[in-house]
Amino acid sequence: MQQIYKIYYIVKNIVVRFCGDSGDGMQLTGSLFSSLSAILGHEISTLPDFPAEIRAPQGTLGGVSGFQVELGQDVFTPGDKADVIVAMNAAALKVCTLGSHFNHPQAHYDDQFSLYHRHAIVIVDTDSLTDKDLEKAQYHTQNPFEELGIPESVQIVPVALTTLTKEALKDSGMDNKSMLKSRNMFALGLICWLFDEPMDKAIHLLEDKFKKKPALVAPNTKVLVDGYNYGQNLALSIHQIHLDSNDQLPKTNGRYTSIAGNKATAWGLIAAAEKAGKHLFLGSYPITPATDILHELAARKDMNVMAIQAEDEIAGICTAIGAAFAGDLACTTTSGPGLSLKSEAIGLAVMAELPLVVVDVQRGGPSTGLPTKTEQTDLMQALYGRNGECPAVVLAASTSANCFDFAYEACRLAMENMTPVILLTDTYLANGTALWRIPKMAELPEIHPQSVPEELKGHFNPALRDERGVRYWAFPGMEGYEHRNIGLERDAERGTISTNPENHEVMVRARQHKIEQIANSIPELKVVKSKVESGKSKDVLLVGWGSTEGHLKAAAQELGCDQAQFNYICPLPKNTHEVLSGYKRVIVCELNTGQFAAYLRSQMPDIEIEQYNEIQGQPFAVERIVNFVKSE
Repeated sequence: MQQIYKIYYIVKNIVVRFCGDSGDGMQLTGSLFSSLSAILGHEISTLPDFPAEIRAPQGTLGGVSGFQVELGQDVFTPGDKADVIVAMNAAALKVCTLGSHFNHPQAHYDDQFSLYHRHAIVIVDTDSLTDKDLEKAQYHTQNPFEELGIPESVQIVPVALTTLTKEALKDSGMDNKSMLKSRNMFALGLICWLFDEPMDKAIHLLEDKFKKKPALVAPNTKVLVDGYNYGQNLALSIHQIHLDSNDQLPKTNGRYTSIAGNKATAWGLIAAAEKAGKHLFLGSYPITPATDILHELAARKDMNVMAIQAEDEIAGICTAIGAAFAGDLACTTTSGPGLSLKSEAIGLAVMAELPLVVVDVQRGGPSTGLPTKTEQTDLMQALYGRNGECPAVVLAASTSANCFDFAYEACRLAMENMTPVILLTDTYLANGTALWRIPKMAELPEIHPQSVPEELKGHFNPALRDERGVRYWAFPGMEGYEHRNIGLERDAERGTISTNPENHEVMVRARQHKIEQIANSIPELKVVKSKVESGKSKDVLLVGWGSTEGHLKAAAQELGCDQAQFNYICPLPKNTHEVLSGYKRVIVCELNTGQFAAYLRSQMPDIEIEQYNEIQGQPFAVERIVNFVKSE
């Protein structure tokens, strides 16, 4: 009997992009494939990318939805360019190869616009390349591959996804429209074959996804398996791809899962409440891209979570402030437009010195702006967007996974220092997923709420403070601790209303000092040192904050320079000046016009700071950062 040998490409990392209409299920397909990859021990980083419209006309450029994932070892970003592309129609083929520059007259492979490698594999549904499809996608010829300038080195894999899906489901009793919704599962099965991933685990994920809609399990499972078998039986004239298994397993033992930033944020809030022995209260209002946090917490009554969907942003935060006064761990979630509406209420929490966590999932602005795209443009609003001298703690998560850690940390700092804490995430982190080690509660830092001591019973007032300058937390119903808490200035000694000019200055400085002393209880700024000696590059420090960490880390590795990422923004880590002053070039990279760079200059005017900025609603491309640093 003749033995059949399989031929594989073995790679360390691979970037896959799924692209189709908003109704083609690309987000589901990408998330299932990412979860499967995480289960198999690969590191992952994802970029869901979808339009703000509820549903653009089918087959048009404006309706294309994409999902990109990089998987493998030492994964920091979703990747600049794709190695494998799945295009469900003509419009998707154009957008996922040329990105937002699909109408640029010079856009083709050799330009910076292309989103795929020269030797990429492009799987395309040939049933969706009719003359009508090409016209709706604004092609000018009948040959989309030639028109897009796709080089011969790219392997085009034509697959009649629509026909094959309908054939697989011909005996299912489903109507034509329902059958077409399963095309994404055929594509997923084909990709599972391409990467030789086990179908039993893929089927298990699919069953879990549709557990509330059991009628969909059997047909989608059949299409998934048929897609896998199509690749296996015909081999498609392409070789399977294996990820190098060396050092594939995580470096730290434990249970791992893939997690999106919004879910990680919600779980971090729940864990903090549990650790502090508090009920968690969320007063919020739905807003893209933060609403998933509200959804997740509303489903967690079993964890003593109280979630209220208020009538507007102002009511949401005000109910949370009431809960904080009553002794709960109080939170509110929003995006940039909502943060501006909450500004006066944040001022109330500062004046009343109540613990409050405000999660701002940033998006493109101003106004409605780009609600499904990412930016880092709320930093100045978080730092200064309130009337009067109104200091608050500002933190920023830097990966989808550590949204958990910094949601937890925001709660700790709020309750231990009796202050509002603003946690900045963004659309990229919120919707993207990463491999996450599930921590045990015993591993999490202790949280010690600033509870009023027993010795103050009978003579408590809200002006009393500990040695750090932090006032005490007493709740309604605590006998012997009755008090009023007000939104007007209070006397520094008695806690009563005061309009005395000198007293006002004392209180302003007391509230500022309370924030400044937090620098004593947060980690120092860490520098990721380059492992490569590369001449002038060793004098360069790439600086970022929040979600740019992975892109800057990848750029720094390529450049052979050092990198520092800020998660603590107000107050800054105590060693910030020491670190920055040790480099000839400090380059601050951020997805805005230079807000963090301006903030650092205001705090350390003697440090010379360069800027690299993009404001395109998309995460950085590592290649562009590298080119900028080299060009200077």
